[in-house]
Amino acid sequence: MKITFRIFRFDPLEDASPRFEDFPYEVRGKESVLEALMQIRNEQDSTLAFRYSCREAICGACAMVINGKFDLACRTLLSSRSPSRIVIEPLPHLEIQKDLLVDMEPFWKALEKIEWHLQPREEKAPPSGGQKIDDEEIDAIVPFISCVLCGCCWSACPVVSRDERYLGPAALAQLYRFVKDPRDSRPFSSWSRVSTESGVWGCDTVFACNEACPKGVRPADGIAGLRRKLLLEKVRRLFRRNGRS
Repeated sequence: MKITFRIFRFDPLEDASPRFEDFPYEVRGKESVLEALMQIRNEQDSTLAFRYSCREAICGACAMVINGKFDLACRTLLSSRSPSRIVIEPLPHLEIQKDLLVDMEPFWKALEKIEWHLQPREEKAPPSGGQKIDDEEIDAIVPFISCVLCGCCWSACPVVSRDERYLGPAALAQLYRFVKDPRDSRPFSSWSRVSTESGVWGCDTVFACNEACPKGVRPADGIAGLRRKLLLEKVRRLFRRNGRS
């Protein structure tokens, strides 16, 4: 079956404006969009630029917009039911480096700001078998561990599009993952810094991030969870200050 790939093209160093370019492609089986892009690059235009790595929907590198939908190119399969034309675009709200390549630096900087790593307690070494946590505690953080840092939620977020200070859905959801992890010991003074308009209170709660995530993570749920924890902790501290338990 023959289809047409209409691919976004733009080289900031050479092009005055973006354009779309059509490439014919013969669907041979159930190959992925990523495999098709690789074949187009290898056989039709070696200058076509896009990013990929694991090819197993784990690294998130090949995130792009496919026929208007945020997805990973390596897991989006072509078949006899595929539309006759597939439009490929780069992730929005990120600077285009070339064609489908975008600069992910703002996304990574947001993760750095929330200290994206487990901060274990240091008063004593964990037992030889590791620190055990309850099933309920695991269930609370597992959905956010599934994040592959593809940036789809960032690109779908309307707040990111208008406020460069906003930390974005992925960073805030990952912070919630660590705050909810009983093995993490970060102090309230550290993670409460997101209680701002560029943090949890900047979210419009339109759930675009939930819809965009190709792995089924719901970042907006994490942001809502952070809001609840912030308010509860502030109430507790207020009660303690007033001498009430």
